[in-house]
Amino acid sequence: GPAHLFRLAGKCFSFVESTYKYEFCPFHNVTQHEQTFRWNAYSGILGIWHEWEIDNNTFVGMWMREGDSCETKSRQTKVHLVCGKSNKLAYVSEPSTCVYSLTFETPLVCHPHSLLVYPTLTEALQRKWDEAEQLLYDELITDQGYKKILKEIFEEAGLLKATEENEVENQSKKTTLEFETVEKCSKEYKQLSEEIKKLRILLGQHGIAYKENSGE
Repeated sequence: GPAHLFRLAGKCFSFVESTYKYEFCPFHNVTQHEQTFRWNAYSGILGIWHEWEIDNNTFVGMWMREGDSCETKSRQTKVHLVCGKSNKLAYVSEPSTCVYSLTFETPLVCHPHSLLVYPTLTEALQRKWDEAEQLLYDELITDQGYKKILKEIFEEAGLLKATEENEVENQSKKTTLEFETVEKCSKEYKQLSEEIKKLRILLGQHGIAYKENSGE
């Protein structure tokens, strides 16, 4: 990620809300400590540094995953990085069960170019990105194909990790037949047409009437 943010490594920032104290240690973890005198007061990990959240080719936050178990899954936290006068944890919420949202203010992200992904990449990965831009411009790949190449670049750079969620998403994309190139789409269409022909012959051999679909 952005080298100038590494100066936050080794530091921790806390935020107290109600009876809970939250602590965010960039590039390390997020913890929660219940500030009560109960014998079983909760103290645990809400997530360990995992990967970046990238939107519109910009670093927008940090994902802390694989925290303490919570029913069937692990606790996880998304830390939003916003411009502020000083480094501080400003806001904490739990938008869904065991998924937390933290807002971290820092002057390190105030410059408009401070969170761009491209400058943090190696020359080889920047070239790969440039080539993808050109392919998209020449309409040799679809927007879907372009996004897939970017995701691969980010994973290769170690900014993103292929999580189970990504795998599920990829599977669903396969089932909805989204194609990276027009060529792949044509190829898939040809294969499906061949399969339909074979199925029609098979139905005919068994004396089953085939009802043709007008929207075929």
